Amino acid sequence: MWKNQNNELYEKVIEKLKTVYDPEFPLVDMYTLGLIYDINLKENKKVCDLIMTFTTPTCPMADMIMELVKNAVLDIIPDWEVNINISFEPMRDPSMIKDSDLQKMFL
Repeated sequence: MWKNQNNELYEKVIEKLKTVYDPEFPLVDMYTLGLIYDINLKENKKVCDLIMTFTTPTCPMADMIMELVKNAVLDIIPDWEVNINISFEPMRDPSMIKDSDLQKMFL
């Protein structure tokens, strides 16, 4: 599902997304938790498409989290359009956590 965009801009977006936390789970950032499923940078169109999920389909903070994610991306690429699509396919599970030590705590 991940688009392997090995460029500096892609890495900067990822690093910025690592500063966004789910208010209900503030110990680990959204990216490391595996809540960001896909990042697609269309540099020729100046569009960033994200696919993400929440820790629960009934997340009461969904709108706020999406705004935090969008603002984080806009900090890096302020003149771009940021589109966020929410998906629960696949349903998030601990194997999606990007830190192996943290992943062990949930498995």
